Amino acid sequence: MSAGSAVDTGSAAKRPKDRKARIALAAAELFCERGYHRVGIDDIAAVVGISGPAIYNHFPNKYAMLRHTTLALSDAVMAATELPAGIEEPYERLDALLTELARLGVQRRRVGGLYQWEGRYLEAEDKARLRSDSRTVVERLADPLTMLRPEVEPAQARLLARAVLSLVGSLSTHRAAIAPARGQELLRAGGWRLLRAEPAPATTPAQQPAPTPDAGLRPRRETIMAEAVRLFHLHGYHAVTMDDIAAASGTRASSLYRHFAGKGELLAAVYYRAADRVAATTAEALAAASSPADALSRLVDSYAGMVFGQSDLVAVYHAENTNLPEADRHELRRAQRAHVEEWVRVLGLERPELSSGDCRILAHGALNLIADLARAVRYDNRAGADRMIASLALDLLTAPS
Repeated sequence: MSAGSAVDTGSAAKRPKDRKARIALAAAELFCERGYHRVGIDDIAAVVGISGPAIYNHFPNKYAMLRHTTLALSDAVMAATELPAGIEEPYERLDALLTELARLGVQRRRVGGLYQWEGRYLEAEDKARLRSDSRTVVERLADPLTMLRPEVEPAQARLLARAVLSLVGSLSTHRAAIAPARGQELLRAGGWRLLRAEPAPATTPAQQPAPTPDAGLRPRRETIMAEAVRLFHLHGYHAVTMDDIAAASGTRASSLYRHFAGKGELLAAVYYRAADRVAATTAEALAAASSPADALSRLVDSYAGMVFGQSDLVAVYHAENTNLPEADRHELRRAQRAHVEEWVRVLGLERPELSSGDCRILAHGALNLIADLARAVRYDNRAGADRMIASLALDLLTAPS
């Protein structure tokens, strides 16, 4: 069901009993599509087919809708992973959990972004509730996994469980078309590939962090962009002002506007920089490849290296796209699609039994897994987390079902 299908064409005298649910669905889909701060009460009302003030009969404000919809999604995930007591055998439990999560991932695809990104706008108490629910879901996957695979350490089992949840949530990060039944099949099979993976720490030395450049030696525009990225990552785009960026970069506010007309233009410049770096690392990986299998491995390694090596930039790249100016958003989405299509092309060469649609779902799943798990380990690669996560993404793409 989409927000567009929630339009109420009836009169006030025939107010539907599920109007609150329709409002909540419309709000959730708009928050995910445009970003929480870019959606107004009147936008939500227009989708439902009512006046703005009529929404206040059901929700006191916009935050109440964000809270309601995000916690309702969390409740749905909790319900999907609360299996009947009669399913005790570890393999059967895991298979039932994967089946339910895959179903939910497809069914709630249009609102999954609430869990991944828009939930950051919740107040502390509600964020704590989300974190608690998330830990419970992870344990519900990790516990039977350690019973099925006693050689897997509890921390490794939790990492694999998080990988599964990242895969399930990846459908909400893109709009690639796929039949619901096939989507569920791919998510379930991919979940099993991840749960069977070997997440052993890398034996090769962890990469040493690059030296921090002297900010005083950078061009002023570069310093401004670097500080903007850092602040956007720490506080979120909407909490940061141009005055904050000017102060952090040692720039007078009047001088700042000589480089960027406004915060939106600055954010767009950050995105174009990230898109250029993604394109460059992708081109380098493919140019050095000797076979489709080697190309896939290089694509995964190069992307993981970029995520860990430029974590602030990549985190902003994934989190703030709904805040881009409209023209830039369309242009950058084309660049993002071009990047994904390179993965799709190479994966199709390596696994010709898969359709291009299947390859696209798996490519998005691998990309989301890398970004998600890197964020979960706070971009710390000192224990080889970057190589572990890259290995999981490659298993998702290439391991037999």
